[in-house]
Amino acid sequence: MHEPKPVGEATPGRYGAFGGQYVAETLMPALHQLTSAWSAAKADPAYWQLYDRYLRDTVGRPSLLTEAPRLSEALGARLLLKREDLNHTGSHKINNCIGQVLLAKRLGKTRIIAETGAGQHGVATATVCAMFDLPCEIYMGARDVERQQLNVLRMRMLGATVHAVAAGSATLKDALNEALRDWVTNVGHTHYIIGSVAGPHPYPEIVRDLQAVIGREALEQTRQLTGDLPDAAVACVGGGSNAAGLFAPMVPHGEIRLFGVEAAGDGLDTDRHAATISRGVIGVLHGAKSLVLCEREGAAIGQIIEPHSISAGLDYPGVGPEHAYWHATGRVTYLARTDAEALAGMSQLARLEGILCALESAHAVAALPDVIAAVGKGKPIVVNISGRGDKDMHTVAAHLAKESA
Repeated sequence: MHEPKPVGEATPGRYGAFGGQYVAETLMPALHQLTSAWSAAKADPAYWQLYDRYLRDTVGRPSLLTEAPRLSEALGARLLLKREDLNHTGSHKINNCIGQVLLAKRLGKTRIIAETGAGQHGVATATVCAMFDLPCEIYMGARDVERQQLNVLRMRMLGATVHAVAAGSATLKDALNEALRDWVTNVGHTHYIIGSVAGPHPYPEIVRDLQAVIGREALEQTRQLTGDLPDAAVACVGGGSNAAGLFAPMVPHGEIRLFGVEAAGDGLDTDRHAATISRGVIGVLHGAKSLVLCEREGAAIGQIIEPHSISAGLDYPGVGPEHAYWHATGRVTYLARTDAEALAGMSQLARLEGILCALESAHAVAALPDVIAAVGKGKPIVVNISGRGDKDMHTVAAHLAKESA
């Protein structure tokens, strides 16, 4: 059952002081068209029936919610893993791509573009384009192309054209810039599938509502396993799509404590991190007002700072506006974990449960001791495993080789 419930929006597209549409005038007609199409789709049972069918038959939903007995024993909690890594294409990204390609078909768009950091969203987009016979072009930072070679190969095998973006830090921020330029130029026949709860309205709402299937399933599955709601839920946060999907259906349940975990990179006391909520300020990035990492003084004041994370999917200097709102209102607690702590979390989950999670998800695993300390020992906690770690083996190998040199 689909009950997308806007949370915290005093007006459409606004989350308190955050959100909105800060784009070139040439994009406003397309955003108005997309807003109208999404409103119509949300109210159309036939859209959701088709979406559900593809989630079941293609993605393999519902994804499992499984006990993690050895990790639970080691940390002193009842940990329940939401296994988005078991979805077709290996992450939660496919939930959003299925819904957006169905929306693009309703709009009569004949070409799809997307940006990607870790490659998970790029692979999911390439997959749905292959399914629906749509040409697909993916923008990806050149640095991410290098550290996510497996996903680049997967996208190309699926028929997508991958553009390596060498500008700036050659990561997700720069890929998103190039995708927006493409969309401005080709907006008449092109739909841009944004992969996170970022960007101008209505994208944060669309992506949250399509990913909310994660939280709805987790609530129902936790009730079936424990007879009650979870005491807490944890997810990693870059742009924030997997966390928004898990949290949105839980936000109205005030008794559930929610924890987002950002990338602290080399440490919050250094310049090399991607912890936008922990260290950011209010600003505008990629069409929305939110928290961003930017220079705070000197000639470059206001300029976006290049973020750093060992995880390509968290290597972004902004965050979805609804996360900024949840932080401002105190509904969600945001923590941060370093590269080293994420690698340790990845290793711990692999050795205790036989699950090789993505580096993104490993940040959530690494934060569990602090979450358990806040919630109390023995309490059921849902941990979103947003993606699988195959794609990160090249990065992990390079890190280990550097450490042993």
